[in-house]
Amino acid sequence: MKQQTYPKNAWYVAAMSEEVAGSKPLGRKICGESIAFYRSHDDQIAAVLDFCPHRGAALSIGYVEDGLLVCGYHGLKMGADGKTKSMPLQRVQGFPCMKSYAVEERYGFIWVWPGEQSKADRALIPHLEWADNPEWAYGGGLYHINCDYRLMIDNLMDLTHETYVHASSIGQKEIDESPVDTKVDGDKVITSRFMENIMPPPFWQAALRGNGLADDVAVDRWQICRFSPPSHVMIDVGVAHAGHGGFEASNDHKASSTVVDFITPESDTSIWYFWGMARNFNPEDKALTDNIREGQGAIFAEDLEVLERQQENLLAFPDYDLLKLDIDAGGVQSRKIIERIIAQEQQANVETVASDGPLQVISF
Repeated sequence: MKQQTYPKNAWYVAAMSEEVAGSKPLGRKICGESIAFYRSHDDQIAAVLDFCPHRGAALSIGYVEDGLLVCGYHGLKMGADGKTKSMPLQRVQGFPCMKSYAVEERYGFIWVWPGEQSKADRALIPHLEWADNPEWAYGGGLYHINCDYRLMIDNLMDLTHETYVHASSIGQKEIDESPVDTKVDGDKVITSRFMENIMPPPFWQAALRGNGLADDVAVDRWQICRFSPPSHVMIDVGVAHAGHGGFEASNDHKASSTVVDFITPESDTSIWYFWGMARNFNPEDKALTDNIREGQGAIFAEDLEVLERQQENLLAFPDYDLLKLDIDAGGVQSRKIIERIIAQEQQANVETVASDGPLQVISF
């Protein structure tokens, strides 16, 4: 049996809301599940297995009509419950029901539960304070990256690499010279790094100017990375004019943001990476939002190459035992939480099978 590498009974970001619009479905693989997302009746989001029970065509190449998903091969119509509703001149009431998925549209994202639909609890979708607060602005995007999702978690829970990968934007030598603190709080991991009385790198100089602050004076800088399962990382980042309280400084002395990272496995070696930055200064300045999004997108593009080449190396050298240093603690602890959740899922599956009793063989 193939080893499970990601939790499936969990909420993942599957798409941005604008990706599923009008009568065109969106086909996307999430945690190994091929899913067709579309807008059903009253513009409600729906998700079913991207598989037509007639001839196995991908339903996502079809279209939506009267709230039903129409297969683009022979016109079979399917409802949001996975049941075949009709097909021209054919009797299809006996067709098997396809898998449907718990799905929710919230905060400008489409969330999906790729595991057992009966276990999906919408209260478990994380609350995003910045997403429904007019005092915040958000801009972001999506990258498809050919790497194990845990490599991206490692990357985001240890920002030491900024000095080298992002030298022209957010990197600086003081990152290397500042110790990292790692804490575990239940299913959450927090790594933090604070740098005092340093000069801001180019990205943060621009952010200071965006908040109407001087960009050529010493600052206190912080990076607080917060992992939560299954694979979300929120990072509090920013700079404040030195001596005004650092992370606790008032907005008239700092430029701060939350880096938003939703890492959704596509397969064992590929991910959908929803990235963005939420800020609580000058939220009405759309040009500033666009500039920050463009700059952040370029930064994450640099990570993309590193991670894909890293994945290639790990596949080429599967027996190599990677070294672990103190700066890796955030990623290591995050992986332990993921492993524990997967083990709990697997144990629950075993108990379910056992409770169902022995398999019955039916002869035809």
